[in-house]
Amino acid sequence: MKTRSIEQKVEVSFEYPVCFTEKLFALENPLFHKTIMRAGKTRRHKLLFVIDEGFAQFHPCLEQQILDYTKHYSSELELVSPPIFVLGGEETKNRPENWEKIYQAIDQYKICRHSFIVAIGGGAVLDMVGFACAIPHRGIRLIRVPTTVLSQNDSGVGVKNAVNGFAKKNFFGTFAPPFAVLNDSEFLTTLSARDWLSGVSEAVKVALLKDKDFFRYLQREVDAVTHRDLDVMEEIVFRCAALHLDHIRNGGDPFETNHARPLDFGHWSAHKLETLSQYKIRHGEAVACGIALDTYYSYLKGILSEEDCLEVLHLLHNLGFPLYYSQLESPEIFLGLREFQEHLGGILSITLLRGIGEALQVHEMDEEKIKESILFLRSWEQSLPKEVAQKDEVCN
Repeated sequence: MKTRSIEQKVEVSFEYPVCFTEKLFALENPLFHKTIMRAGKTRRHKLLFVIDEGFAQFHPCLEQQILDYTKHYSSELELVSPPIFVLGGEETKNRPENWEKIYQAIDQYKICRHSFIVAIGGGAVLDMVGFACAIPHRGIRLIRVPTTVLSQNDSGVGVKNAVNGFAKKNFFGTFAPPFAVLNDSEFLTTLSARDWLSGVSEAVKVALLKDKDFFRYLQREVDAVTHRDLDVMEEIVFRCAALHLDHIRNGGDPFETNHARPLDFGHWSAHKLETLSQYKIRHGEAVACGIALDTYYSYLKGILSEEDCLEVLHLLHNLGFPLYYSQLESPEIFLGLREFQEHLGGILSITLLRGIGEALQVHEMDEEKIKESILFLRSWEQSLPKEVAQKDEVCN
């Protein structure tokens, strides 16, 4: 019996700038125009904007600024329609009508693979719009304009896009790198106290995994963060984004073909906390709690020193994060482990801490030790003074 085969290997290189600026759509700021012109000067580039409607309420002049900007460069930029406004927050990833609205606009305005969709909003909106862009014509150029700390320092700079399904976070998704990521620090100034703080949990996470000096910086700047010092937040966003981008570029697995997701420290329980709370707990809040849980678990397992464990818990508490939610004691929290394992291809791989700035992968979790860690967090939260930075009510 004859057998013939051809071994095919295709190498694809992706390149996209991640820029940090202010007043992105001011006429005197050429960054947006220069970004589009990276695609070439031989055509007039079509633009379709999709904007988080909640964000737009705090920036009522944004639509006019976009109109003025594109008129200024009208010989090279074509604004095909008024912006599409979509629901913000995690709920946007639960409603198919949101991405179907984008599909309809792509068809109506003849958006092609050489056109641009510009997504302006928080991480959930960027995830949803990115998913919508990746499907028609097998991919439309996407420019992300993140508007929250969390999206500027983490979710907005990566290569993943997703929406939710079957009560599972990010069940449907694609890997499709953006054409560019443009961060405007002024967009952070209108965030609520919860959203200002929420993204800092991802900075704590990546510092714990990769950069002890960054962790010390976060410890020193707690008061500046809680008092909304924009200069400090800009530094946190930049350093956090740089560490995430370095991992994507040099970690050897940008499209997650392996069984480990090293940057998802604290996320197995965080994703389940979000769904159990019907997304009333913000992603960053859930991640902070998940970090606390896996940090104390690392200590219980004899992997992490007590001193390092307490440093982590105190930093999260001093920043104002709740370290316990009643949903942690739901039996369904352990479904988070099963779903994490399923997502990783059937082999469980969880990131724990060996030390501050030093991660460790394990392939099994002791449920009794997890329960013990949850009970500790409950008693910890009950015993400490409630001097927190968050002013808004947090779901518990």
